[in-house]
Amino acid sequence: MRAALFQGPELSFDVAANLAAIASAAQTAAAAGASILVCPEMSATGYNIGPLIAERAEPADGPIAARIAEIARESGITVVYGYPEADGAVVYNSVQALGPSGNSLANYRKTHLFGDLDRTHFAAGDELVVQFDHDGTRCGLLICYDVEFPEAVRAHADRGTQWLIVPTGLMCPYEFIAESVVPTRAYESQVFVTYVNRCGTETDLDYCGSSCAIAPDGTELARAGRYEELAIVDLELDVLRRSRRDNTHLDDRRVDLYPIVQEKTS
Repeated sequence: MRAALFQGPELSFDVAANLAAIASAAQTAAAAGASILVCPEMSATGYNIGPLIAERAEPADGPIAARIAEIARESGITVVYGYPEADGAVVYNSVQALGPSGNSLANYRKTHLFGDLDRTHFAAGDELVVQFDHDGTRCGLLICYDVEFPEAVRAHADRGTQWLIVPTGLMCPYEFIAESVVPTRAYESQVFVTYVNRCGTETDLDYCGSSCAIAPDGTELARAGRYEELAIVDLELDVLRRSRRDNTHLDDRRVDLYPIVQEKTS
């Protein structure tokens, strides 16, 4: 399976410009043979935009979703994007995957909120493991800070996630999350992890880029720099099978000492 990771757009304050950038990335990704495009956290609207979050929030089937659905149909690929989701008066930091026919494959609400940046504007989601199938691969969704909790990633592994998709908005000086923590999560839970970050500066945040794709054996399959970039990466299930055969962490756990918490099914 070939995936495209869109670290951008670098200038992200305008919704129409964001959607145009996603459309362009989707066309480029499709031309490169990718079947899915992954965009960063809050990629449709901007992230550190204060009160504009509430103004730009919309239901999962709102105008932004309608435009992303068009982009998916036009490019013929699945598009994963971040947006502020309005559910009545409540707003969530959400990620949605829309398939090549424009249909919603999954919608995930960030469960671990990061400081005042999140807590001022968003409610926390209450469903940790949200998955969808793509090209024969069971995909799971987390957002940014979520991946910094090993329990969240392990819950996905226990529920059959093979590829964990993590749109993010990681800022300086936390580069070590992308460089060290994310590869560790992939290895310890034996899953592919793609961590797709923002770039550039937004108000007082300097995003550090460094989007990456990590194999279950810890191999770095792709690593972006600091600026806008579209990375193309191939994810092979045979690599996952070999890694889980050789690195038996999941089978070797002492669940008699620390029982596995079974997450509720969706």
